[in-house]
Amino acid sequence: MNQNAPPYLSAATKPADFPRRVLLAVSGLTPQIVTETIYALAADEHAPFVPTEVHLITSAEGAHRAELSLLSDDLGWFHKLCADYHLPGVRFDRSHIHVMRDAHGQTMNDIRSPSDNQAAADFITAQVRTITADPACALHASIAGGRKTMGFYLGYALSLYGRPQDRLSHVLVSEPFESSYDFFYPTPYSRVLQTRDGQLADTAMAQVTLADIPFVSLRHGLPTALLAGQASFNDAVAAVRAALAPAQLVLDLSRQRILAAGREVALPPAELALLAVFARRTVQGEGPLPAPTKGVPDAIWAKRYLSEYRRITGTLADIESTERALRDGMDGEYFSQRKSKLDKRLKTALGPAAEAYRIHDGGTRPRRYALTLVPDAVRFAQDVAFKEEQK
Repeated sequence: MNQNAPPYLSAATKPADFPRRVLLAVSGLTPQIVTETIYALAADEHAPFVPTEVHLITSAEGAHRAELSLLSDDLGWFHKLCADYHLPGVRFDRSHIHVMRDAHGQTMNDIRSPSDNQAAADFITAQVRTITADPACALHASIAGGRKTMGFYLGYALSLYGRPQDRLSHVLVSEPFESSYDFFYPTPYSRVLQTRDGQLADTAMAQVTLADIPFVSLRHGLPTALLAGQASFNDAVAAVRAALAPAQLVLDLSRQRILAAGREVALPPAELALLAVFARRTVQGEGPLPAPTKGVPDAIWAKRYLSEYRRITGTLADIESTERALRDGMDGEYFSQRKSKLDKRLKTALGPAAEAYRIHDGGTRPRRYALTLVPDAVRFAQDVAFKEEQK
């Protein structure tokens, strides 16, 4: 058990207080890491955590071994653990054993090729993303079993999607039990087994502890679409890299899209024109602008906005309705509507990274609006061939 409670543990994020508590582990040919970890979590004197459900990510052979050793009628070490330590209501059955699949959808016996490696990363990431999408859940991830790459991907996936209530650990087992295939947890009674080197040892004397592994949560850097949708491991990593990198904005007016935070974002002409007004001022080194006054049409504002709008739609486009709406000028309400819709589209596409590309009001009165990007970070590219997805 942990000798000291994690320093970041607080009442607001105490994992044991969540109604759904998930243990997610990876394993290869040693399914006992499941029972060892459950024991260590439940026996922790500082922050006991009894899972309400357990999920195991493994290979085809690993799943076979887990079913026989943990869930079968003959051995059933998971059921014995729950009975020995009075742990009712922990759900773990064959449906909670998730076998990794390769790029062709076939079950994997091992990670042997670059494509297997990518498939394993995507599979593990998908499991973590799904579990962390539930706000009523606290996730504890164990990287103790399986190949090193499996543990790495599980830890990295938790950095990408983990929240304050989530935890990461590695289970440690004392000698000579660590190397024994017949050891599953310290029993509350005497049970003698023979270790791999021929020694006899009593499982009641075993020591099982958890090494808590702090991780940096990068979830705030992921766009909403990646948090809610289906994204590969590489996509998630690329999104975080782009969010943490220096902001760069490219406007492709003819294709009605921008490139921001490494992602391609399509924008309607009405919102793109407003962004283009401020982007052009940034490129030209011009200062912030006051917004038009509410209820008072501003002819100069209408002229600069329509100039960008025509660049976007082209000379043959029918923009009569827009020109009619701005015939007497642009007022504050029209400006606010366009800005609000632009903000919403940027946030949906970029998540927290959108903040660098928003039109800011300066934070003080009188409000004066501008992009906060430096001139070198903004450019217009009419002939840029945008990629379908930034890798």
